[in-house]
Amino acid sequence: MGNRKPFFNRTRLLLGDEMMERLNEASVIIFGVGGVGSWCAEGLIRSGVGNLTIVDSDRVCITNVNRQMMATTHTIGMVKVEALKERLLEINPSAQIEAIQAIYSEETASQFNLDDFDFIIDAIDSLKDKATLILNATQSKAKFYSSMGAALKLDPMKIKVAEFWEVKGCPLARALRQWFKKRKIFPKRKFLCVYSDELLENKGVESSCGTDHCVCPKQTDAPGDPALANHEWCSSKARINGSLMHITSIFGLTLSGLIIGEIRNKI
Repeated sequence: MGNRKPFFNRTRLLLGDEMMERLNEASVIIFGVGGVGSWCAEGLIRSGVGNLTIVDSDRVCITNVNRQMMATTHTIGMVKVEALKERLLEINPSAQIEAIQAIYSEETASQFNLDDFDFIIDAIDSLKDKATLILNATQSKAKFYSSMGAALKLDPMKIKVAEFWEVKGCPLARALRQWFKKRKIFPKRKFLCVYSDELLENKGVESSCGTDHCVCPKQTDAPGDPALANHEWCSSKARINGSLMHITSIFGLTLSGLIIGEIRNKI
């Protein structure tokens, strides 16, 4: 029987043996392992999920340290999925974790067979790529959950879960709905989102991290896939917004909780 490790004793005490087996057998893929996705991954692995695939193209930047689970002063420059995998295997060395350094997009979507997974988590920032994943995930057999925007938030009491078309007060959800309506293509089924209707303004001034450790500028000798070495997200964003770990982590852990609850409901 899986998940018999002593570090799961408190989880088993609450959930029981059958639930632990279901968690161990579950297969989850997370697209985007930044401030939200990285905490979702940790929540799943610490709860006993046995099969996890993590997808992200980026490398750890010093500006990630304030909110991303695997980002420390020692992991700066590492490929994010590799740094996260290393951390997760320290928690449960028996977990099956596949780290894929890739961008999920219209061009790369065919590389992923979404029907191979029980659950799909969307924690992508890019609007177009996020919309592509939503369209494809809602056509798959997998249960799908999505994170809306977690930046410019401060109050954890305003974090909610709602069906996508019922999300109110979130600019990212509004932009996605406009994207679908403009193209007259829509998700094939309903799905739950984690979101907050709080919207604050940046108080500080955007600036470079200003250190010798920065890997944001395009570098041909960057770690990981050489094909992605010339890609970095900061310069491609129209605007960079401030965000805090206690908000992004609650988003991510809520997503992991939705998966755990769904598995329990099926027993």
